[in-house]
Amino acid sequence: MSTPLRHTALDALHRSLGATMTDFAGWDMPLRYGSERDEHHAVRTRAGLFDLSHMGEITVSGPEAAALLDYALVGNIGTVGAGRARYTMICREDGGILDDLIVYRLGTAETPEYLVVANAGNAQIVLDALTERADGFDAEVRDDRDAYALIAVQGPESPGIMKSVTDADLDGLKYYAGLPGTVAGVPALIARTGYTGEDGFELFVQPEHAEGLWRALTAAGEAAGLVPCGLACRDTLRLEAGMPLYGHELTTALTPFDAGLGRVVKFEKTSNDGRFVGREALATAAKRAETAPPRRLVGLIAEGRRVPRAGYEVVAGGEVIGEVTSGAPSPTLGRPIAIAYVDAAHAAPGTGGVGVDIRGTHEPYEVVALPFYRRRK
Repeated sequence: MSTPLRHTALDALHRSLGATMTDFAGWDMPLRYGSERDEHHAVRTRAGLFDLSHMGEITVSGPEAAALLDYALVGNIGTVGAGRARYTMICREDGGILDDLIVYRLGTAETPEYLVVANAGNAQIVLDALTERADGFDAEVRDDRDAYALIAVQGPESPGIMKSVTDADLDGLKYYAGLPGTVAGVPALIARTGYTGEDGFELFVQPEHAEGLWRALTAAGEAAGLVPCGLACRDTLRLEAGMPLYGHELTTALTPFDAGLGRVVKFEKTSNDGRFVGREALATAAKRAETAPPRRLVGLIAEGRRVPRAGYEVVAGGEVIGEVTSGAPSPTLGRPIAIAYVDAAHAAPGTGGVGVDIRGTHEPYEVVALPFYRRRK
């Protein structure tokens, strides 16, 4: 018997807006409200409003919360300043990536607390791993997935829209930082994070406040051209920004070094005598990445109009040299794009003679450095 889909606190509102819904990691989520291309362009040029309440929130607190996270994750969480956030990963003992995460440092020096945000499909896996790894630490791991709704405002107009509904110091809120505040009368954790390549904010609120906040933001953003956005344009936005998606660019078969994200692994931790889960395997992976990386993650831009999809083979000289992990039409570039792992010999930007096997035809593609799109600061 199949498990029924979970619904966010905004489910009825999405349906009233005519959203096309889809099963995403066991959640019934809005895929699009109208044209995903229009929603994409709105975020790039104005602003978009997203329901991200499917993400998994886990709170880690207690005197040894930082030490636990230093042991359980690959990042140096003990150095995260109050009110700041860090992108990191949780790996298996063999170095394989279980999930990529954002960790927010909340609480005070006396009562440290961290909010770990996992991908929807991996939330239970991350919760189980953190709970298991907490053994021996004076820290509590709490499942807070039902305690939060998560709404994101993304795009160049998002600071102005937010300033009209909050007195929080948004000008002083740096990228990858968060502060408690009130937005449209609703208590929220206001984070300057996002997954679109644009400036923006993610608002963690109690589920019962989600609909009122969504309506207030919709009204505040109307003059600025804000529109509701679904998961379809969120994927093309993150793809253009070269941001990895778990299950595509990141899997348990890959280490952070295989994914070109070795920078998130910190071997110089001082807590736990430098021990953390996966350390030995990751040290080996780091050496391999320096000397003979098997494949590298690159961008591909189509010369034609045919769109590559995850799993399609990348070819050169009649040989298979890699595999597409994500592909889609790029609304910003006006051409199909893809992210792929390719043999190191073919990974340099500008490498010619590379194609993608699309249903038996080798479509020509240009190798480029990631990201495809970078916003103007």
